[in-house]
Amino acid sequence: MKKPLIDLHTHTIVSGHAFSTLHEMAAEAARRGLEILGVTEHGPSIPGTCDPIYFRNYHVVPRQMCGVRLLLGAEVNILDTTGRLDLDERHLRCCDIRIAGIHSLCWTPGTRSQNTDGVLAAIHNPWTHIISHPADGTAELDFEPLVRASRETQTLLEVNSCSLMPARHMRGARENNLELLRLCRRMDVPVILASDAHIIYSIADYGNVLPLLAETDFPDELIMNWQPRVAMEYLGIERPE
Repeated sequence: MKKPLIDLHTHTIVSGHAFSTLHEMAAEAARRGLEILGVTEHGPSIPGTCDPIYFRNYHVVPRQMCGVRLLLGAEVNILDTTGRLDLDERHLRCCDIRIAGIHSLCWTPGTRSQNTDGVLAAIHNPWTHIISHPADGTAELDFEPLVRASRETQTLLEVNSCSLMPARHMRGARENNLELLRLCRRMDVPVILASDAHIIYSIADYGNVLPLLAETDFPDELIMNWQPRVAMEYLGIERPE
């Protein structure tokens, strides 16, 4: 495995069920040799997370900490099959990076087709950079249209290491992620690996994903974690001033 240089999906104590501070996360990211760390606190529909005003105050935080570039953002919740998100535009525009994902605590499901339409709407939402853990099994989805939409919009689909942890008991996550990777490989669509770290020890830990990358013979050039400059350009995230 190449050395990862970016991890764009992590959480601090602000999310309510994580265990490390922002400075602790940045310091550990520096120790691990990351160039870019994304800190994406949970949207307001998750119990115990921050009030939306937190995102509006991101402007006070330096975007370089411990020698690491910080992208401060949100993992917003896709709430239903219409693709409705739980942060409005006023708050989304305050974020450097915006991830959208389904969480069982605040998701109203439909049929497989309806669920897929909801995620497609989030992919086509111009505020969305990344779809978090689409293959974790929380919602039944058709992956081929998601991969096609990902390519069309340059919204990255995430392969989430945390959801593959045995302790999570995410039924179907392994097979779903294998299917997602095979489709992305066949259609030449890049992906982003995510630690979904809720504590410093998990930053840039993609160990649960590595066997799947090997099994699908997934090409390095389609993995954005090794290519920070390419990833930022692909997502349309500006360089800091």
